[in-house]
Amino acid sequence: MTEHATVGQAPESNDVVLMLEQQHRQIRRQMTDVLAAEGKERQKAFHRLVHQLMVHEAAEEEVVHPFARRAIGGGPQVVSARLAEEKEAEKLLGELYDIVSRAPDAAEFSDKFTTLRDRVVAHMESEERFELPQLSKASSKARVQLLAKLARTAEVLAPTRPHPGRDSTVEKVASGPFLAVADRTRDAVRKALHGD
Repeated sequence: MTEHATVGQAPESNDVVLMLEQQHRQIRRQMTDVLAAEGKERQKAFHRLVHQLMVHEAAEEEVVHPFARRAIGGGPQVVSARLAEEKEAEKLLGELYDIVSRAPDAAEFSDKFTTLRDRVVAHMESEERFELPQLSKASSKARVQLLAKLARTAEVLAPTRPHPGRDSTVEKVASGPFLAVADRTRDAVRKALHGD
């Protein structure tokens, strides 16, 4: 496989594992920002966090998890556990999205957000412990670069808010006007991951 150079971007842009770890750090900071803010600023901070989480989830669901499922030891079990964690967090995000729109300073928001934060942090720690290190070991430098590029493509199609009634980022995106683009992206990802 050919090594892919991404000129002008940060080093983590060239390695899917570094990219995801950097996003984890950013998500942790954004969660702190949400709890520290009040009123309209809390709404804005929350919406920035939601966007980052949706972008991150899109990259994982469309690129990282499918590759990890077949490339790492215990892949199906590891990925299934991560997906279950993501689904729980997305349900809470949907509830919080509604609350922050009407009462950002309500105790209900702070309580649910603290629960969300704890679950998201535990999820990221599980990824960093069980999935990402194995992904690095199972991949060549060229493969992690390709996965980073594919993940960036999936991020472009990420929804802007949680839709708890949908089971995956694919369903969320496909339910909107991006159906044809999403299909082409999925086909490109599958081809790159499976060498078809």
